[in-house]
Amino acid sequence: MSTEHATLYRLLSWLSPSYPVGAYTYSHGLEWAVESGDVRSAQALEDWLDGVLRFGGGRSDGILFAHAWRCANDPNEVRELSELAVALNPSSERRLETTAQGRAFLSATHHAWPTPTLAAFDGLEPDMLAYPVVVGVAARGHGIALAPALGAYLHGFLANLVSAGVRLIPLGQSAGLALVAGFEPLLEELVEAAANASLDGVGGCALAVDLASIHHETQYSRLFRS
Repeated sequence: MSTEHATLYRLLSWLSPSYPVGAYTYSHGLEWAVESGDVRSAQALEDWLDGVLRFGGGRSDGILFAHAWRCANDPNEVRELSELAVALNPSSERRLETTAQGRAFLSATHHAWPTPTLAAFDGLEPDMLAYPVVVGVAARGHGIALAPALGAYLHGFLANLVSAGVRLIPLGQSAGLALVAGFEPLLEELVEAAANASLDGVGGCALAVDLASIHHETQYSRLFRS
């Protein structure tokens, strides 16, 4: 298999809904936004996701991913970055979202696609494994260029939230696909911006999203873990 095909194969596998990280169980606070009436239509979901990607977790994850990719061969820097990524989460559920997926991705990838760079996480507490950091380190270990790896990661992040919205609002599959297609230019912008951003640029101002995640912790009836 050529290097190009191997890269595509691994990214399709790692960021597929079938990869055993449990991504489908998290809504990133969207379940509360639907319950409270803030998101009840395709247009409202588009606006919500635009905020997540531009100003919230999507943007921060992209920057963290890029820095993880760059420092993958420095175990001390990788561990410090992962600890920072976990500390930045604004709620207990968002922390669970990144650490549970980080642990699951590390375990699955160690088994199926081992690479020496993943040894950087040896000795790090399981609740300090941040998902974008682990995926970024794995991508660098397998020689996958930053741009396609980060693009695949952000697409997976977006597609999972669209899927949650389709189930929660509910929307038809066609409406969900139209949303994913419509965000293609923004994802391209985010990849370029994150690849060139300093670590000081991590942070966000998607306050409604953060508050939704906090409220979700005590939501009476829930389908999702966040």
